[in-house]
Amino acid sequence: MPTSASTPDPRNERGESQAQDDLGLASRLDELQDNAEFSRRHIGPSQQEQQQMLTGLGLASMAELVEQVVPEAILSSAALALEEGHTEADALAELRAIAGRNKPLKSFIGQGYYDCHTPNVIRRNILENPAWYTAYTPYQPEISQGRLEAILNFQTMVVDLTGMDLANASLLDEATAAAEAMTLCKRSSKARSNVFFVAADCLPQTIDVLRTRAAPLGFELVVGDPDTDLAELECFGALLQYPGANGEVRDYRDAISKLHERKALVVMAADLL
Repeated sequence: MPTSASTPDPRNERGESQAQDDLGLASRLDELQDNAEFSRRHIGPSQQEQQQMLTGLGLASMAELVEQVVPEAILSSAALALEEGHTEADALAELRAIAGRNKPLKSFIGQGYYDCHTPNVIRRNILENPAWYTAYTPYQPEISQGRLEAILNFQTMVVDLTGMDLANASLLDEATAAAEAMTLCKRSSKARSNVFFVAADCLPQTIDVLRTRAAPLGFELVVGDPDTDLAELECFGALLQYPGANGEVRDYRDAISKLHERKALVVMAADLL
């Protein structure tokens, strides 16, 4: 009787091979999974993992690693004067006790240094919102992302309040922002003058920073009264304070209009609060 040899179905082979590959991939992925508790994954390597690292580097101890890595000029062998550790509850209680020694007093300094009322809804959802610094994991990049989102909210609020098309992010302090605005005016203004006008009722610390920044740049800083000293002055820009250092609220529309006619740019140092 004739016989015939059976040949395997290549489709089955491909299917079985693909299934085996999938199982192998799943097995390798399972090996990469770390299902340990959250704190374990963020505290750092265990003693066993540290020893594996040292063995791979051919070192006997972490002290030997430190000696080889840290420059001798800054390496100290003295023990750190660290206190015993505290629980989170104990640490918070100690911080509250320290903060409780503060005595809120009335401030008569003024000049931009004064307390402002912050509505609780703003304080909690913008300034104290833990999502800004715990949005992802406790690493600096994510903290920065939370900070950027908070600044974006601030910029959006500034646009809403001022009606401007654009708003930049925080520049640390008003005086620094004013100095940056002065250099921006010089780069952007079509006026040929080298003079920058500053209203005399600008905050004194702002004027001091402007003088410091203007000197090496070769700008001439003119401090005066916008109502009287801008009539014939040619300048590439001007800084006006609103409200002024003495608390006065002034209408600057005429002064701004005259400056724009002479192709000068105008900066307003305004306290939105």
